Amino acid sequence: MTQNADATVLAMKGITKTFPGVKALADVDLEVRTGEVHAIVGENGAGKSTLMKILAGVHPPDEGSVTIEGEQMWFNSPLEARRQGVGMVYQEINLVPDLTVAENISLGQLPSSAGFVNRLELHRTAARVLKELGTRLDPQEMVGRLSVSQQQLVEIAKVYASQPRIVVFDEPTSSLSEHEAKALFRVIERMRSNGIAIIYISHRLREVLDISDRVTVLRDGRIIDCRSTEGLTPPEMIRLMVGRDLDDVFPKRHVAIGNPVLEVAGLTRLGVFEDISLTVRAGEIVGLAGLVGAGRTEVARALFGLDRYDAGTIRLHDSEVRIRSPKTAVRAGIAYIPEDRKRDGVALSLSVKENISLPVLRQVARLGWLQRGAERRMTQQKAEELYVSPPAIDRKVATFSGGNQQKVVLAKWLASEPTVLILDEPTRGVDVGAKADIHTIIGELAASGVAIIMISSELPEILAVSDRVYVLHEGRLTAELDRSAADEESVMSAATGEAVAA
Repeated sequence: MTQNADATVLAMKGITKTFPGVKALADVDLEVRTGEVHAIVGENGAGKSTLMKILAGVHPPDEGSVTIEGEQMWFNSPLEARRQGVGMVYQEINLVPDLTVAENISLGQLPSSAGFVNRLELHRTAARVLKELGTRLDPQEMVGRLSVSQQQLVEIAKVYASQPRIVVFDEPTSSLSEHEAKALFRVIERMRSNGIAIIYISHRLREVLDISDRVTVLRDGRIIDCRSTEGLTPPEMIRLMVGRDLDDVFPKRHVAIGNPVLEVAGLTRLGVFEDISLTVRAGEIVGLAGLVGAGRTEVARALFGLDRYDAGTIRLHDSEVRIRSPKTAVRAGIAYIPEDRKRDGVALSLSVKENISLPVLRQVARLGWLQRGAERRMTQQKAEELYVSPPAIDRKVATFSGGNQQKVVLAKWLASEPTVLILDEPTRGVDVGAKADIHTIIGELAASGVAIIMISSELPEILAVSDRVYVLHEGRLTAELDRSAADEESVMSAATGEAVAA
C-alpha cells in the first residue's frame, strides 16, 4: 500500500509504564496518520498490549502524553477513550450470543424513545453500518448462530457504529482462515478509505506487510524502528523484533518416515464430518488443512475421544482400538493439544509444575501418594526441554506469555510419551520467536518417531512443516497432497470445494 501523507491523528509521546518488577514501556513514541494502517509488531512481552491499553484507557501512563487531533487527552476508563473516538477490536470476541446482530452493534448506546428501545432506529442503524462496511449480515440474526468470522465482523461493526477516529485491531485474524481474513481486510480498507486511522497488531508478518502502510517494531518495551512497509521483508522484520537472525520461521527437519502408526478409515460423525480416511506414519507430520468450519477440529476431537463418532475404524500400530474418552486415548498413546489453550489446554491458576504433572500423576506417585521430589525433577526437565522461559516451575501459568503457555501445554502432554500427537493451531497468537521454538520442538518429536497431525489456518505453516497434507471441505476429505505437490493454490482449491467441482 502507498503511505498516506495526511495529518497526524494520534501522537503518543514519551510513554513509560512500570509494573511491579517489570518496566513494560520506556519512552515510547508513536504517531498514526489519518486514513493509514499502522502496524505494531514485536514478540510477546514487547509492550504492544500495554501501549494499546494506555491508549484505550485501561492503564494510565507513568510518564508521557496522548494527543488526538492536536488535543491532549487523559483517559481514566475505556468508556472515556471510546467517547473520544478510540475503538478497540480485541482478539477475544466480546459479544452477547443471545442478542441479535443489531442489538450487539448498539449495545451500550441503544436508541430509545419514552423509555423503550426504538426498534426501528436500532435496525436502521445496524443496516446502515453493515452496508457501509460492505457486509451482508442479517441485523436480526442471533449472534450465537454466527461463525467466528461473522462474529468478528459484528465486533467491528459495533466499534464502527460509535464513529471512531482511531481503531485498534489486536490479532483480528488469529481465529480466521486466510480466505476469511481477506474478507476482513476488505472491511479494514473501507474503514481507512473513510479516514479512520487503523492500528494493526499481528504476529502474521506476511499479512502485516500486505495490509499496512507503516510498521513500528517494539522490543523489550522500547521502539526499535518505525518505517514504511514498502520494500520491507519478513526476515528483516524478524531481525528487528527478536534482535537475532532466524534462518526459518518454520524450520523443517528431514527425518526418516517409518511404518503406519495411526490408520483411520471411514470415520463419520453424522452432520459434522463423513468418511474421513487418513494414515500417519512414525516420524511423519501430516497437515490437516481447510477453512474454519470444515471439520478439522471436530475430527481431532473424535480421535481423542472428546466427541463420539458414529462409524469408522481407528487402528494404532495395526490393532483396532475404540476411542471412547480422552482417558482411553491417552492410554492408547494419543495426545491432543487443543486450539484454545486458555480454556482447554492449561489451568491458569495452577503452577507450571502442577500443569505438566496432571496427565501423569501415576508416574510420580507411590502407593497413592504424590512424590514431590519426583514431580519436581520431571517437570523441571520438561520445562527446560521445551524452552519454557523462564523455566520457573512454581510460577502460575497465568503469569507467562502466550507462547510460553503453549509450551507448557506441549510439556504437559509430552510427559505422557505419546506415539500420536494431534496439534490444533499450535502457534496461534504466539510471537515469531516462540513460533520458531515450537516448530523446532515439533521437528524433534518427529525425529524421535512420534506420528504428528497438525491443524493450522496459516497456510505457509502447513505447507512448510507437513510431509503430506489432507484437505477438508464441509466435513469431507477433498484432497491428499504430497509435500512436493502441495502449494497454496492446490490447497485453497480443495479447501473451497473448487477442486471437487472441477
